[in-house]
Amino acid sequence: MTEDKNEVKHEPEISEKVSEHNIHMINMYPDNNNEQIQNSETMILETQKRVWGALKKGYEYSGIVDESDQFLRKNVFLKLDMVVLYVDLVGSTTMTLEMPAEKFATIISSFSQEMAAVIRQYHGYVLKFVGDAVIGYFVSDEDDIYGTGAADDAVNCAKSMITVIQKGINPILNQYDYPDLMVKIGVDFGQSIVVRYGADIKHSHVDLMGPAMNIAAKIQHIAKPNQILIGSDVFQKLHTNSQKEFTQTIWKNNEWRYRSRITGKIYKVFEHKE
Repeated sequence: MTEDKNEVKHEPEISEKVSEHNIHMINMYPDNNNEQIQNSETMILETQKRVWGALKKGYEYSGIVDESDQFLRKNVFLKLDMVVLYVDLVGSTTMTLEMPAEKFATIISSFSQEMAAVIRQYHGYVLKFVGDAVIGYFVSDEDDIYGTGAADDAVNCAKSMITVIQKGINPILNQYDYPDLMVKIGVDFGQSIVVRYGADIKHSHVDLMGPAMNIAAKIQHIAKPNQILIGSDVFQKLHTNSQKEFTQTIWKNNEWRYRSRITGKIYKVFEHKE
């Protein structure tokens, strides 16, 4: 009898054995009244439980809480200061050629939902899934008039995303002989306007538009695998200790030509130091 290489040979090495019942009871999104950023070990463990359950036992994610839609509908046609984060999966086209369609779809779904979970852990909103990319945004509290909290949350979120992938998702995929996942992350700050496409207040599609949305996408596009790039407007809002983790990107081949909306000079981009 031929062994199917796509079947896992043993349970993942996690500190707590996961029963089928427990997998289906996993809560990705903590109660807002008691929401706290999980420590790294807990986040990784919970990720391993869910991904293993999805690949081995057909566990399906419950989906994201529709908080973003509710938030946007309350602020239709308003301009809001926010930090926008794009996270995109690297090499998904190749993956479609190397694994069964059902498994590929499961991995993409698991990846997207895990990234959404990290966004929520850092008090952000999940705007939408676009193919193999996830878009999130972070809005400052009323007391955070300088936007420092939102900027720090977004950057810490980006760092946690890479940790979750490298230490949570990839070890499970490796047991199925699947390739490691890698991502590119772009972050920018600015005003975005909430747009509603239609007159139906409750059901018409709502979305965000603005320079920060565009620049975060462009920054993400030119990032290297497992690299975090942030715009200057985000960098300026970070706490000093967080700024020390970044260095300005030096462009050698004119890869980046976008000019600042304020100064007219080439808009600075900073990369996270590993």
